[in-house]
Amino acid sequence: MVIQRWQNLLLLVALVLMCIFCATPYAVQHTVEASIEPTPVFVYDAPVFMILNVVIAASLFIAIFLFKDLKRQMTVTLVSIVLVCASIVTCAFMLYVGMPDAEIIWAGGVLLLVFALLCALMAYRFMGKDRKLLRSYDRLR
Repeated sequence: MVIQRWQNLLLLVALVLMCIFCATPYAVQHTVEASIEPTPVFVYDAPVFMILNVVIAASLFIAIFLFKDLKRQMTVTLVSIVLVCASIVTCAFMLYVGMPDAEIIWAGGVLLLVFALLCALMAYRFMGKDRKLLRSYDRLR
C-alpha cells in the first residue's frame, strides 16, 4: 500500500519551474559601450549548466512516476534536491566570477530555482510523512 497525495503535485510544480528556468534569462550582461543594449543571459549559453538543469528536470520527472516505490522515489527526490543546490551554486559562481558586470534577474530566473528547491524539499517531507504512516499501518497488522 502506497499513499501518494501532495508529493507528486509538488514534484510536478518543481519540474515546471525548472523548465521555465531553462527557457527564461536569469541575468542581463551589460557591455562597456553604453550605446549597445544589454544582452540577456540564458541557461543554454553555458552548455554544462544547461545539462545540469536538464538532468534535474529529468530526475524530477522520473520521481513523479516512481509512486509505487516510495523508498526509491525518496532517493531520486533527494538526488534532485542536491542537484538543484548544485545548480544554485553554479549559477551564483557563473554570475559573480564569470560575469562580474552582469545584473541578476531575480523574478525571472534565480527565484525559480529557489522555489523549485522548496517544492522538492516539501515533497520529500510529505514522502517522509507517508513512510511513517505506512510503518504505523504495518505495525497494526
